[in-house]
Amino acid sequence: MTKWLWSIAIVGLLATGCGMSKNKPYYDQRSTQNSHVEEQDLTTDSSANNDEIDTETLISPRSMNSPPSAGTPTASVQPKATPTVITSRPSPKPSPKKAAVQPEASKKPSVPVQKNQGQARISLKKLTLSQLVMKYPDTFKLRGSAQEKKVALTFDDGPDTRFTPKVLDALKASQVKATFFVLGVQANAHPDIIRRIVKEGHVIGNHSYSHANLPKLTADKFQSQIISTESVLQGLIGYAPKLIRPPYGAINEEQVRWIADHHYLIVNWNVDSLDWKSLNSDQVLNNIMQQTKPGSIILQHSGGADSQDLSGTVQAIGPLISKLKAAGYTFVTVPELLHVTKSK
Repeated sequence: MTKWLWSIAIVGLLATGCGMSKNKPYYDQRSTQNSHVEEQDLTTDSSANNDEIDTETLISPRSMNSPPSAGTPTASVQPKATPTVITSRPSPKPSPKKAAVQPEASKKPSVPVQKNQGQARISLKKLTLSQLVMKYPDTFKLRGSAQEKKVALTFDDGPDTRFTPKVLDALKASQVKATFFVLGVQANAHPDIIRRIVKEGHVIGNHSYSHANLPKLTADKFQSQIISTESVLQGLIGYAPKLIRPPYGAINEEQVRWIADHHYLIVNWNVDSLDWKSLNSDQVLNNIMQQTKPGSIILQHSGGADSQDLSGTVQAIGPLISKLKAAGYTFVTVPELLHVTKSK
């Protein structure tokens, strides 16, 4: 009996000892899992969206091993599964070298742009007077038709009281009509001479107001040179001259276009007497005779600076007309030579 009781007691003790040894390892395993999960939550939950977490996947493995410990809420332990964390990572950024290379593909327009810039530079290139004449043949004239043996005498920079009356006397004596390109300031100062020019059958042209170098002027000042002179002349001669001769023969393309738009006509020359150099009559005569051809527009002066002596011009008029008439030439005004009107 006693032996049987001892056997029961020994079995009970063994059963009790085995239960405690089993519980301690189980508890330690749960604590280790909780510690790992909390650490994982700190590194992933800050960037994760809770709606995307698969709570079933996260909780099930742990619940299969042990129930949650008392005082540890189930909801607080919701780490991302490893697959979820990996798939939510952004794709790696391109290296700086690749980023720098990508814009190169967008530089295709560089060649066309350079080509356009080159074309712009060409279009802005200043044209010479001969190029302007070729580009604007209906607006810019140097001579008349070579098919007709006609010439036109022209006189610039007047009127003045020293030489213009003498030029008029010489032309009257030879019964030749000429064209006078006058300055607005001089016309304003000597209106009686302007009226005489018109009365004797000569034509008046616009030579600017103050003999300015037109290409050096702003658009407003250039236009003022033309319009101011026109205003003075229209009051004296009764019409606005169509013909314009720029001082020094100088003009730019923008000004040519403005003249064309306002229905004027630029008239330069193709025979230069060089009389402005105060040459004697023989020199003036020779210069003209050597260059004159059918359709020529001949440049001389009827006024100028106080230092200029145009006596050679006055003295050469008679002999010049005689020689050219003998050679079969007819003297006409510029509008007659170019077949245009004298007024705008």
